[in-house]
Amino acid sequence: MRALKFLIPLAVFLGLTWFLLKGLDRDPREIPSPLINKPAPTTALPLLHDLSVQWSSEQMKGKVWLLNVWGSWCAGCRVEHPLLNELARRKIAPIVGMDWKDDPKAGRAWLQKLGNPYAISIADRDGKAAIDWGVYGAPETFIIDKAGIVRYKHIGPLTADALETRIIPLLNKLQGQ
Repeated sequence: MRALKFLIPLAVFLGLTWFLLKGLDRDPREIPSPLINKPAPTTALPLLHDLSVQWSSEQMKGKVWLLNVWGSWCAGCRVEHPLLNELARRKIAPIVGMDWKDDPKAGRAWLQKLGNPYAISIADRDGKAAIDWGVYGAPETFIIDKAGIVRYKHIGPLTADALETRIIPLLNKLQGQ
């Protein structure tokens, strides 16, 4: 009986220690998204450059595309923006920019100043569409395949390494579907 009183706490301690040590192996930037391998949320938002015109994610069916969530107020968005401009120049896949919780006027000025990599820019002023996408914060980038299925989510500013080792290879693979 005494051994049992000792073994139960020891087993619990060892189990918790194993889980904690296992967590140290993980990349904290890789937060799994419940959307991966599921249909992308149907999003209908006004265009940033003409708020009277609605855009829907349904218009992208049949195309491999990226959704990049950004805001003119976002420092990380400024960091990744040159990479998005370069990716747009490569014309691998259209990039849809979701200006998140931002004043549309500020978003338009920001794109005019830094360049506009987006095939389409939409305005999510109240942030409700971003909630549907499971956005934690800006910037975040999603890759959606031709069938409208989310295949990848990148949290935080894109890096040259992430583009070259994960994003561009996945885009090229999905284009071949």
